[in-house]
Amino acid sequence: MATTEGGTAAAGARIEPSADVDGSASIGPGSTVWHLAQVREDAVIGAECIIGRGAYIGPGVRIGDRVKVQNHALVYEPAVVEDGVFIGPAAVLTNDLYPRAVDVDGRLKRSEDWQARGVTLRRGCSVGGRAVLVAGVTVGRWALVAAGAVVHRDVPDFALVAGVPARRVKWVGRAGEPLTGAGEGRWRCPRTGEEYRESGGVLTLLRGWAPASG
Repeated sequence: MATTEGGTAAAGARIEPSADVDGSASIGPGSTVWHLAQVREDAVIGAECIIGRGAYIGPGVRIGDRVKVQNHALVYEPAVVEDGVFIGPAAVLTNDLYPRAVDVDGRLKRSEDWQARGVTLRRGCSVGGRAVLVAGVTVGRWALVAAGAVVHRDVPDFALVAGVPARRVKWVGRAGEPLTGAGEGRWRCPRTGEEYRESGGVLTLLRGWAPASG
């Protein structure tokens, strides 16, 4: 990896001249940071990621491989974003449950006056455009947060949540499409044919299952 004016960038990484990437940030191989994006100090971005125009990545945020952060999305510290996650345009990952600009004495709030609580996005999940994720929530693996949703509690694996506040409305598979009922607590992906089992409000992919040949 090489250290440049735009942080520590691996071979093949692309950082547009108008992007603001702190010198202590790390950009993985094959990743692109587009125009006017800001990547703050000590942030780590993995391989083959896309950080869209005007996006913000806060100090110390950890982003895995093959993640897409769309235009003007805001990812506040100390968020953790695992591999294969999609963050839609203008989505916001917040970090303060009780935000105030000033303390009770009227003085500007300082870093020692509060404790940041980051959002966690598990592998393969997607967050729709203009969705808001409240500080400290976790979105499960391959889950889908609908555009404009406000997520105030954890989202299970494979859940599709929508609304204000967000509630589970369907199950989705790894392909992102809503699953169809297959009877006896089973669900099937219409695109891939993968099957899932629901038990106690939890959905799991049936291991070792493969679509029939022919």
